[in-house]
Amino acid sequence: MTPAFWPLVRGARALGKEVIDRCNLTVLFEPGMERLPDFLAEHGCRVVASLPCYSRENVDKQRGNKVFQRSIAGLQRLNGVGYGVEGSGLKLDLVYNPGGAFLPPPQDVLREAYARELDANFGIVFNELFTITNMPIKRYADHLYKAGELQAYMQLLVDSFNVSTVDHLMCRTLVSVGHDGRMYDCDFNMALDMASRGGGGEASGAPQLPRPSGTIFDISSLDELRSDAIRTGTHCFGCTAGSGST
Repeated sequence: MTPAFWPLVRGARALGKEVIDRCNLTVLFEPGMERLPDFLAEHGCRVVASLPCYSRENVDKQRGNKVFQRSIAGLQRLNGVGYGVEGSGLKLDLVYNPGGAFLPPPQDVLREAYARELDANFGIVFNELFTITNMPIKRYADHLYKAGELQAYMQLLVDSFNVSTVDHLMCRTLVSVGHDGRMYDCDFNMALDMASRGGGGEASGAPQLPRPSGTIFDISSLDELRSDAIRTGTHCFGCTAGSGST
């Protein structure tokens, strides 16, 4: 974890900003991270943690040996400092993504299953469950290509397009900012180096648009971005398929 994380959180909270920590649960057991749960709770941060399934077999198959065991232990540590506990004011949300080339099930149905299984087997409580569609980019796209499944998966995403998801896409209300200050319309565009304003990298099928400035340091307000077109690519079908990707 970058050493800048700690002062960044303190500074943002001092300004009265909400801080959401997108947490890899296994990081809680890395050297020097023992105090992270207490630090997050002390500063009232919201935690959003990845747990691709409530079964050991599925998680370890997707993420690696003993990842499920450490993830469960991490959730128990977060519960221990109040996260997810009713009345604590500390929100703990979980994130699910499919273990293969298929769409996630309905979010509300899956949340019930997670809540039931995690409470019954491990005494774990949480607030919300978000489902995320596997995006056909980078390593996952390479995996699908090598398995001969990329074309079929892309067709599934296109065939499952749901126009009602468009108004709620993250790219319409959020801006992702890279370590160097460059701005992106979403995290996936950041992964593809598709900067939202001039000076960014190139991506297949999505040429760089001629825009006046390149970084967050070049603008005085995010309102300046309201008239900008959102950069899109074929991967965007991942956020508009089925019930949408949170």
